[in-house]
Amino acid sequence: MKRPLIAALALCLALALAACGGPSGPSGVSSLPAPSGEASSMPESETPSASALSSQPPASQETPVRVAALKGPTAMGMVKLMDDGAGAASPRYEFTIAASADELTPRLVQGDVDICALPANLASVLYNNTEGQIQVLAVNTLGVLYIVESGDTVHSVEDLRGKTIYSSGKGSTPEYALRYMLSQNGVDPDTDVAIEWKSEHAECVAALSAGEGGIAMLPQPFVTTAQMKNESIRVALDLTAEWEKLSSKESPATLITGVVVARREFAEAHPDLVNGFLSAYHGSVDYVNQDTQGAAALVGKFDIVPEAVAQKALPQCNITYIVGDEMKEKLSGYLQALFDQNPKAVGGALPQDDFYYAYTLPG
Repeated sequence: MKRPLIAALALCLALALAACGGPSGPSGVSSLPAPSGEASSMPESETPSASALSSQPPASQETPVRVAALKGPTAMGMVKLMDDGAGAASPRYEFTIAASADELTPRLVQGDVDICALPANLASVLYNNTEGQIQVLAVNTLGVLYIVESGDTVHSVEDLRGKTIYSSGKGSTPEYALRYMLSQNGVDPDTDVAIEWKSEHAECVAALSAGEGGIAMLPQPFVTTAQMKNESIRVALDLTAEWEKLSSKESPATLITGVVVARREFAEAHPDLVNGFLSAYHGSVDYVNQDTQGAAALVGKFDIVPEAVAQKALPQCNITYIVGDEMKEKLSGYLQALFDQNPKAVGGALPQDDFYYAYTLPG
């Protein structure tokens, strides 16, 4: 590893990140400023390479485990752990909540973050770009994408034929998910529908509300936010459910939004901390899925989304906890579906077996 290159890159990153750093939130949680839209995956060309990986020593029992997540569902499942774990005696967790993946990725590869929740395809891109220095620990969010409309005309994928669909996220996971769902149902995404790509979800909502019959693809919790502002908007299709309909033993097709990853250096040096985190995180996810009211209050406390939005959105956010062999089966199938559409979506190649962290549920 070339130290001058690392030092130069670290300086550039420090200057860039200094402009977007935010004040600390409750219980040691820091927040980076949020843009106007939902966080999306970083293009493959912008992700750091193996030469940028930090050589600093990983955390020990005496220092905090540094955890980062994105505003939205990938952070919502951590809120109980955030509330309980920040300031705990051993291990102690420090959390960072950011608005977009490109704010967290440099911190992860530079060694400033030990564990990070990221878009699923970006984890694969990072694995390829860092020569295997990223491992995925768990699937934490299934699909959060929904087809919504201002009207009552869409009840199946076939009903989208001949329609115009507004969406943001061209060239990233939303586009790949939509095209896969359409094509696997016999609807050609290039000729049978018109997809109008917008730069922000707010533009999609504006187009959706412009007249009767508007159709858009939106993620949670933005769907809930839009419905709270316009009661005529209804959920027509759940992309996660539509992907599940396409699944088979030979070709598993689970739509996955987010995963939790770790730096391989950290995971290999501190398997006890990683396994302890996974166990505590499992408890947090269970809490979030069982106590919507309490979880929504914590989501608002940590400024992820407003409590009122979280209260309605959480049941549709598909927050989950999948590890071990099941994680490998579902995630590899999802990445294969993306690879078949565009290899760049996963970093040019499917990850090898060492991408998947081996973890067995206690008991």
